[in-house]
Amino acid sequence: MRPDGKRVKGLPPILAAIPYIMPKRYDAMNTITEYVDEDLMKEYLRAKRKEGKRVNHMTLLLAAYYKAVLLNPKVNYFVMNRKIYERSHFCVSFAMLKKLPDGTPDETTLKLYIEPTDTIFTIQEKMDKIIAENSATETKNSTDKFASFMLSIPLLPRFVLWLARLLDNWGILPKAIVELSPFHTSLFITNLASIRTSYIHHHCYDFGTTSVFICMGKPVPDFMSGNYDKKIMPLGVVMDERICSGYEFAMFNSDFRRFLKNPESLETPFGENLK
Repeated sequence: MRPDGKRVKGLPPILAAIPYIMPKRYDAMNTITEYVDEDLMKEYLRAKRKEGKRVNHMTLLLAAYYKAVLLNPKVNYFVMNRKIYERSHFCVSFAMLKKLPDGTPDETTLKLYIEPTDTIFTIQEKMDKIIAENSATETKNSTDKFASFMLSIPLLPRFVLWLARLLDNWGILPKAIVELSPFHTSLFITNLASIRTSYIHHHCYDFGTTSVFICMGKPVPDFMSGNYDKKIMPLGVVMDERICSGYEFAMFNSDFRRFLKNPESLETPFGENLK
C-alpha cells in the first residue's frame, strides 16, 4: 500500500477505465472560474479582528474547502499509474515569497496538514507558525535543502526525478519523500490577490498527486450581478476529472459555497455536526 493512500476498488467499469484513456494528469484537466463574495469574506474577517482573532482570506477558503471535502471525500482522491487512490490525509501546498538580503524576491513552497479536529482558527495558527519558521531569508526548509543538493551535482536531478517517478508509480516512494514533496498534496493553492494580480488557471503537476489547483485572483467589481459597488474574488480552479464525476464535483462546490456564506460554521471542529 502506498504511504499516502490506498487503492479504491469496486469502481464502476467506466470510472476505472478513464485513467487508462487519459493516463496523464494534463490530459484530464478541467478548468473553471468561480467567483466568491469578497465583501462577505471581508466583513467576517473584520468582525473576527475586532474580537482579537486574526484570520486571512486563504485560511477562510481552506477551511470551507476542507469541510466540503469531508462531505465529498472523492475530491481528495488521486490517480497514480492509472489507478485511483483514496488519500489517507488532507494537506495543502502553497508558495511563500520572501526577500533575499539584496532585496530580490525568493520563493519557497510550504505544506500544511488539516484534520477533522481543526477549526478555522487552528488552521490560521498552523499557517502562521509554518510561515514564521520559513520567513527568515537564511532559512531553508527540507524541500529547499533537498532541491539545492540535487541541483548541485551534474546529472543528479534527472536521475533522481526519474527514480522518484518510477518508485511513485510502483507505490513504494518513501514516506519521507512524499512528505517532503509539495507536489504530493490534496490541494495546491496560490494567492495572486496578495500581489494585486489577476488569477490564472494553473496546471496540476503530472509529477506527484496534486488533484486540484486553485488560484486566488485580485477582487473585481461584481459584474455578474451588475452591482459594481460590490466586490467578488475570482478563483481559477483546475481539477483532475478522473477522481470523481461531474455531479460529485458540483455537490462539493455547492457545499464549499455554502460554508463560505456561513463562515461561523467553520469555527467549531470540522468533523463535528458535519452537514
